[in-house]
Amino acid sequence: MASKLKKLRQLTTVVADTGEIAEIKKHKPQDATTNPSLLYKAAELPEYQDLVKDAVDYGKKTSHTEDEMMDKIFTKLCVNFGAEILKIVPGRVSTEVDAHLSFNKEASIAKAKEIIDLYASLGVKKERVLIKLASTWEGIRAGEELEKEGIHCNMTLMFGLAQAAAAAEAKVTLISPFVGRILDWHMKNENKKFEPHDDPGVLSVKKIYQYYKYFDYKTQIMGASFRNSGEILELAGIDLLTIAPALLKELEEVDGDVVRKLDPASAKKLIIDHKLPVDEASFRWMLNEDQMATEKLSDGIRVFYKDKCRLMDSIKENFLSGKRLAM
Repeated sequence: MASKLKKLRQLTTVVADTGEIAEIKKHKPQDATTNPSLLYKAAELPEYQDLVKDAVDYGKKTSHTEDEMMDKIFTKLCVNFGAEILKIVPGRVSTEVDAHLSFNKEASIAKAKEIIDLYASLGVKKERVLIKLASTWEGIRAGEELEKEGIHCNMTLMFGLAQAAAAAEAKVTLISPFVGRILDWHMKNENKKFEPHDDPGVLSVKKIYQYYKYFDYKTQIMGASFRNSGEILELAGIDLLTIAPALLKELEEVDGDVVRKLDPASAKKLIIDHKLPVDEASFRWMLNEDQMATEKLSDGIRVFYKDKCRLMDSIKENFLSGKRLAM
């Protein structure tokens, strides 16, 4: 009998949620995603120090101030990891716009274009890159404009239907609702445990899936941020799933059937009265009324920014102060 991972791949496109190139080689996913937290962990490993050094050299050569240098180092490092990943995966890599730009549409657009230009300098076509943007109002509007210019986007830090509806109307390529972080919030605030079938994160993504398929939105849905393999299997049939190496390994080592839980035909049989309003006032009000989504969006932006700062502090310490990490 085939492994559950192999069976899952027959229903859903599997993406690796890691910045570690060795793990991607091991699991052979179609696509890969990265974020500042994953890059922070990967960049600390000895085998990736050449990628870090190249980014540092680039920042030194192209900057006039320290702040500009650190910004360019971070952006180049994201692209360096992405370009290495694309040597392995046949599909796309998602590369994140700095978290501190999450409320600045114009700056997010400029940073996305800078990322695409850096990939182009390495011979990577823009069709193989997804620009990750936080699912704030400004981030979604940036995604809308970038898509019109042929730059494809992945809306991340997504926790509710209001964000998903706005992203679909903006015609972005992909959204990444965060299953595990939704579960974390409910476990903490309700002081209870959940089984995969009634997991609040799973139910939230199923609701988004049904909404999208009912109204024939072209935007793809990629479940993300999983805490256990049960959550993953409850979403079998969704467009894509981005899965951390530990859970990929777990699914690969267990044989068994995987039952399709989501399909467009079933969604079409539902009755959804109307589309949600996605003007700015309605979006902000619906997000405000969803305490979990509001808190987790804010927390996610802070965590990604904190990990970027930790990475930059490490680079300052080890590459910009006369020191070098052990190779």
